[in-house]
Amino acid sequence: MELVKLNWRGSLLVVLLMVVNWWVESIKWRSLVRDVEPLSRWRAFAATIAGTGVGFVSINRTGEFIGRVLFLEPEHRIAGGFATALGSIAQFVVTLTFGGLGLLALTLAHMPLPWPGGWISWALASLTAFATTIGLLWYLFPGMLRQHLLLLPFLHRFERASAVLVHFRNDRLWSVLFLSGLRYALFTTQFILLLHQFEAHVDLLHAVLGIPVIYLLTTLIPSVMLTELGVRGSVAVAVLSPLGGEVAQVLLATTCLWLINVALPACAGSAILLVARIRVRNKEA
Repeated sequence: MELVKLNWRGSLLVVLLMVVNWWVESIKWRSLVRDVEPLSRWRAFAATIAGTGVGFVSINRTGEFIGRVLFLEPEHRIAGGFATALGSIAQFVVTLTFGGLGLLALTLAHMPLPWPGGWISWALASLTAFATTIGLLWYLFPGMLRQHLLLLPFLHRFERASAVLVHFRNDRLWSVLFLSGLRYALFTTQFILLLHQFEAHVDLLHAVLGIPVIYLLTTLIPSVMLTELGVRGSVAVAVLSPLGGEVAQVLLATTCLWLINVALPACAGSAILLVARIRVRNKEA
């Protein structure tokens, strides 16, 4: 019974951080698509939450952009999709960067990891550094990203829409990257708070180093819907248990984080999509 004796203030704070997290994401997306189609803050927020409903049933939530671009005018959706993809790359780069740093710190400190042998850690850190470099180059030089995308035959017909990628100024790119880092800090803080709430016995240093590794691994492992929860829980236990975390409490914290950050917004997003669809049909009628 002790496991469910949670501090309501801490629980409320985690939920509020979820709202702030998605509000920051909506600001980021609004900044990316403002040259395609200007949006109000509330419409951008509604579109962002709606995207979680579609992302919930896609691999690693890659389909979130589909729900968002539906809130753009039909003639702007393809260009908006390219701009949205740039924001996903920014978040991916942040996840890889902090995940690689956390992995490197744990390896150099000779802390226990889920796999035997230090060579696996160094190999994973090297691959992470390589992927981070490629992602950062694509993000900071979106014109180069456009050229690479147009090498794919099925994207040739979107050459005009993809031109949106060459118009991003460096100050906006760095601003979006900063917002991506802020989001990362928010959901990392949520995880730390939940570990404390459930008394998982993971000290702050181990949590700060281990959580980025968890996010790194869960980002690299394909998952969809409820399998994502299983992957997150398994990875969290594998990383935090050797660092002193209690298995049951770590699983509870991971499940609670998933419910708050993924399942709850996905339910709200599905409702928003349904209402938006009804309104479009009424308008057409």
